[in-house]
Amino acid sequence: MAIQTNLFGALADPTRRQVFERLAAGPRAVGEIARGFPVSRPAVSQHLKVLKDAGLVTDRAEGTRRVYSIDPHGLGAIRAWLDQFWGVALEAFQREIEQGGGKEP
Repeated sequence: MAIQTNLFGALADPTRRQVFERLAAGPRAVGEIARGFPVSRPAVSQHLKVLKDAGLVTDRAEGTRRVYSIDPHGLGAIRAWLDQFWGVALEAFQREIEQGGGKEP
């Protein structure tokens, strides 16, 4: 399963990751997201644009404001990609147990 590298690239920046994490609590306007950040509101808007271009957030107009939220489709793509490794790890663990490698001393 292939995953777009821009998904992980978008989350590689620590500030962008914090912006994304703030959206986990629910939809927020740029001003709410930017509150308390050491970067300017326009900088937060740029981070949101990168996250949106990567498919990780969506936005909608609410009067004169833009309200952003996590896009479940983008998040689902990351989760599906990570889940493939979880299955491989569980299969390896099961094989180890079945072969007696899990015996206690």
